[in-house]
Amino acid sequence: MDWLQTILLAALQGLTEFLPISSSAHLILLPRLVGWEDQGLAFDVAVHVGSLAALVCYFRHQLYKLCDAWWAQVTRGQGSADARLAWAVVIATLPVMVIGAAINGGVEVLLRDPMVIAAATLAFGILLWIADRHARRVRDEYTLSWRDIVIVGCAQALALIPGTSRSGITMTAALALGLTRNAAARFSFLLSIPVILLAGVLKTVELLAAPETAPWLQILVGAAVSGITAFACIHFFLKLIERVGMTPFVVYRIVLALLLIYLYR
Repeated sequence: MDWLQTILLAALQGLTEFLPISSSAHLILLPRLVGWEDQGLAFDVAVHVGSLAALVCYFRHQLYKLCDAWWAQVTRGQGSADARLAWAVVIATLPVMVIGAAINGGVEVLLRDPMVIAAATLAFGILLWIADRHARRVRDEYTLSWRDIVIVGCAQALALIPGTSRSGITMTAALALGLTRNAAARFSFLLSIPVILLAGVLKTVELLAAPETAPWLQILVGAAVSGITAFACIHFFLKLIERVGMTPFVVYRIVLALLLIYLYR
């Protein structure tokens, strides 16, 4: 993998990680479309970790409040809305952890097929449009019931299929449950923190144990580029989402899916 590929893929991942269009699909498809060798899961995870750093930096004040409130409840029994939201993130992460561990390996590789990506991109894009069009959009993330949290968590597990989009499917579920677009996006972003963190730790352990030498310099540069672009994307997405809605992303997903079907049918 040369430096042009490193920078372009990292920037692409940072721009798409938190948009409802599936960053993993783009990381799989761009090398195929331009004839590059697959960059491998190690690079994919590295640029996701860069995006995670951007997310933590952007939401650092809210994350501090959530962690402080969670600790106060655990150690002193002081319940609060922030503590409940922190528990919501933990509980909604469990389904993707369990299912991800169960399918890790051969199934994960098989799901990276372009036609699987096309089908998921199209189907879940249409589902996002339906949820956004018919959503009541009257609630924020602090009003989620435990049932709602489990529903969003189970929806997040579907993002193990490339092309689904983790942010897209969690926003779809949150919108269907009546959250505003901004609230759905914020909760989706919070849910991404433990998922990306756990994936990054597991893949890093695998890399360190592998006999092959990983291209660490390119991995670090990729993570940095991804982090910078992801931070900008988060900022502008939250500024614009209430006004533009999900339709532009749905249209993009449909066009992308049709292109993939044409190229790989």
